Amino acid sequence: MKLTLKIWRQENPTATGAIHTYELDGVSKDMSFLEMLDLLNEQLVTSGEEPVAFDSDCREGICGMCSLMINGEAHGPEVTTTCQLHMRSFNDGDTITIEPWRAEPFPVLKDLVVDRSAFDRIIQAGGYISANTGSAPEANSVPAPRDKAMRAFNVATCIGCGACVAACPNGSASLFMGAKITHLGELPQGQPERWSRVVDMVGQHDHEGFGGCTNIGECAAACPKEIPLDVISQLNKDLRTALKNGH
Repeated sequence: MKLTLKIWRQENPTATGAIHTYELDGVSKDMSFLEMLDLLNEQLVTSGEEPVAFDSDCREGICGMCSLMINGEAHGPEVTTTCQLHMRSFNDGDTITIEPWRAEPFPVLKDLVVDRSAFDRIIQAGGYISANTGSAPEANSVPAPRDKAMRAFNVATCIGCGACVAACPNGSASLFMGAKITHLGELPQGQPERWSRVVDMVGQHDHEGFGGCTNIGECAAACPKEIPLDVISQLNKDLRTALKNGH
């Protein structure tokens, strides 16, 4: 395939960025999207140009590092991570626009790389769970109902990629935060700090500059792990309960 790529280039966080256009030939439909960018970078390096900076790590849809806006959609046209998106989703002659996440709490570091450490600080604000020290407890000593255990497991699949923020018109991280709150809130181990956790995490979320949730649903639609929208309802319910009880 031959493609026209319109890619955001930005030298550093304080520089003024712009869209640059590149022509790329010899793209196989079996390539992943990141392999296509690797091919472009080989072409750029060969011609003496600066390669396009972009994030990637596992390239298996696990780590959440490879996060791009592709033709205005978080991770592109399929419900998957960018690394698991393949070029068979595009056609010969297509023009593809590639941009970094667009959200104030995710500043651009260079080209397509953004700083998502705001997510780390939200997690840090949630703190730890209380647990007795010593040897590991027997597995059945802390029983959890199957439905709660399965829900906790399902929402724990959130990889923190930031697609929810990038897709949200308000730049809200409520889906990400709701997944983390629900994960621990469904399990017995998460109960001792349940109410202080939600207050602290929401406070950090707002401090980082993320927007408020207005239930548009773009976050859940863009999520590559299909985290359900009802985790935001759980987040709001826990927050109301915590504030009502003086936390």
